[in-house]
Amino acid sequence: MSSNLKGLHAIVHGTVQGVSFRYYARLEAARLGLTGWVRNLPDRTVETYAVGPRDRLESYHDWLQRGPSQADVSWVDATWSDTPEQTFETFEISYGTRDY
Repeated sequence: MSSNLKGLHAIVHGTVQGVSFRYYARLEAARLGLTGWVRNLPDRTVETYAVGPRDRLESYHDWLQRGPSQADVSWVDATWSDTPEQTFETFEISYGTRDY
């Protein structure tokens, strides 16, 4: 695992379900070259975990605070890690309650 890879775990609050948030989050992550996942949670928030260089994760975090045009993001709870919990091959939309 490359030492320049960092991790970002975030919970996005607001009107973030039913507005294609996961779809656009995956597109943004792919554009930035990040790997990880995004999923809806039962409490109507969106959870995401991304792995990549810190500057690209910061760009993703900035995007999460806005989301797609249909979303109304209230706030983002973010946890940064200098060592990713795990690495991924791609960035996926997760359906269901699969644990990573």
